[in-house]
Amino acid sequence: MDMTKEHPTPQSPLRIGTRGSPLALAQAYETRTRLGAAWDLPEEAFEIVVIKTTGDNRSMIEADRPLKEIGGKGLFTREIEADLLSGKIDIAVHSMKDMPVEQPDGLILDTYLPREDVRDAFVSADLDEIAALPAGAVVGTSSLRRRSQVLNRRPDLQVVEFRGNVQTRLRKLSENVADCTFLAMAGLNRLGMLADVPANPVDPETMLPAVAQGAIGIECRLDDMRVRDMLAAIHDTPTGQRLAAERAYLAALDGSCETPIAGLADLQNGTVRLRGEILRPDGSECLAGDETAPLEDAAALGEALARDLLAKAGPGFFDWRA
Repeated sequence: MDMTKEHPTPQSPLRIGTRGSPLALAQAYETRTRLGAAWDLPEEAFEIVVIKTTGDNRSMIEADRPLKEIGGKGLFTREIEADLLSGKIDIAVHSMKDMPVEQPDGLILDTYLPREDVRDAFVSADLDEIAALPAGAVVGTSSLRRRSQVLNRRPDLQVVEFRGNVQTRLRKLSENVADCTFLAMAGLNRLGMLADVPANPVDPETMLPAVAQGAIGIECRLDDMRVRDMLAAIHDTPTGQRLAAERAYLAALDGSCETPIAGLADLQNGTVRLRGEILRPDGSECLAGDETAPLEDAAALGEALARDLLAKAGPGFFDWRA
């Protein structure tokens, strides 16, 4: 692509839409850096546009209510996607684990940056793993997936709602609202906080992560070929292959913030391995699967694993959502 006449300039910058949390901004800055390096553009050729979402507003006034009760994942994307469709921004940067599987007409999400550490982090000032918690200890988490996994492995523990950005959750931990919490290793890495947080990574064999955890996705308008060509230069193909399996799996399960789902794809010698779990929210049952397929069949693999797990679950497994 000849960008000599079309690339952004300080007078007409590429507008990067993002939420305003420190982690969301770090992801937007990483996107700006990668685009600048790929196209030899100065930092001034980009504008970071912070967009306040419904989820950001509600997180302060309804901080003790589970996300599933106030609208789910779309709470953190609707306003950003509306601004993208209207032309107020040119691209939107998202944490992929927060993205609904369905997109508004006119938008496309097919650019992924190299994936960060996929693991959860167990965060506690005194202990280094969930197995070390005494009976009755309080675990703080806003994730229905983590809640269900904790209760499945340790039904003797208590789980309380623990919502907010990384800094908010660390503050709550210091105020003894809970004995421990979980964060994403990817977020701690991107914020440069590993040295300051008492975090220990959790092996996926112990706690399978959320679908697309650690991945950044970049969304743009379907008909904006200039931007799509720019984004193609920073797309990470292996991450895209892994997410093809994971997102197809999530979609086939009708995954949302109301469904405790875990999933992780890995690439191995031209094949993709996909592990998945579905759980009841009280942790009383966990169904797991582990399948492999050629890379070109990644999406079909995700759909097949979802069908297998749903068949194992049988009628009524998700009745708690009613």
